[in-house]
Amino acid sequence: MTITSPTATHEFAASIVGAEHAKILDECCSAAPADAQQASEMLRFANENGLAVNVEGSGSKLGWINEGRTDLRVLTHRMSTMREHTWQDMTCTVEAGCTWLAMQTALAEHGQHVALDPLWPERATVGGVVAANDSGALRLRYGGLRDLVIGMTLVLADGTIARSGGKVVKNVAGYDLPKLLCGSFGTLALITEVTFRLHSIARQTASLTVTAATADPLGKLLLVLLDSQLNIQSMQLRTDVAGFALDVRVAAHPAVLSSQQDGLAGVAESMGLRAEASAGQEWAAREQIFAPSAFVFKATMLPTEIAAAAQAILDLGGSTVVQATGILMGNLPGFSSPHRLASLRARLEAVGGSLTVLQAPSKTDFDRWGTLPGSLPLMRAVKQQFDPHGILNPGRFLGEI
Repeated sequence: MTITSPTATHEFAASIVGAEHAKILDECCSAAPADAQQASEMLRFANENGLAVNVEGSGSKLGWINEGRTDLRVLTHRMSTMREHTWQDMTCTVEAGCTWLAMQTALAEHGQHVALDPLWPERATVGGVVAANDSGALRLRYGGLRDLVIGMTLVLADGTIARSGGKVVKNVAGYDLPKLLCGSFGTLALITEVTFRLHSIARQTASLTVTAATADPLGKLLLVLLDSQLNIQSMQLRTDVAGFALDVRVAAHPAVLSSQQDGLAGVAESMGLRAEASAGQEWAAREQIFAPSAFVFKATMLPTEIAAAAQAILDLGGSTVVQATGILMGNLPGFSSPHRLASLRARLEAVGGSLTVLQAPSKTDFDRWGTLPGSLPLMRAVKQQFDPHGILNPGRFLGEI
């Protein structure tokens, strides 16, 4: 198998997607297919010629994986249509290049949404969100992407177009490939369409914030609220200029919304804390973590470890937003030496957590992934089955998959 020249790649791409949608830049060819069939032709050509392929939506999360060789960039922005919205069955099928915001805007016309709040929805594409397995505070109530994706159309490395799942919520046909593709960062296949289960948009919500000088009392309150009967939609612990803040959003019928707020305030008061109404802007705080000159990382932990992790990051001079499910986004100033991150990672891994670097202020040798999971041999075997020639994002995922 030989690697063809950029010129030959460009000529082939232009013949498939059209000359105006194929370009050469810095010895790398890019092609924007209009549908799964054109994407299939591009991947088949890449597979036959040993071209390293990088699938890109808006590129908002490209920095979350390692840098690597790219001979062909397959851009998904032309595949951006809402293919089907069966609002009676509460499902929709949307192409991978559609932005998250555009999809949600279309669904909102029927009072429905995909109950997920990823980063930068105005830029992030459906395929990119699925590939990165991004999620926000709504995960507490509705689950993550693996709970919301019920079907998928994808193009395998050899150009085969495959479909898995269906267009109804209860479906047991075939292998559950959508769950496997969530979080695969484009290393297994090119996603062209995704079918989601939908939820009704909550008509009445209220956000309250509880502040404290240290994280411990808010961590205890978070655990109490997780075990309460309150109808909590979202909850996050974040660092604030004055210390820490616990944000809680409740959703309920208008007749009982006030009683839900009173109940939440009562629980906080019983623990010596005070809950105050907030405007709701705090739910975008996760995006503010991505400061240009900072180390930005994602960590996972048990809910019982949230307060300790948030306190440790603030003590190191960083900021954090932690979802009540134990998924943390944090940063440390660029001048912080990598050994501080290593110490924090060791602390999290000791209690069953993890830390992955999403953004570094400059070139650094710091290990992005941390201790590799025991499932890595299985992951490599799956990669070998899906992409035997290793053309999809080679070496860019953990373990150099």
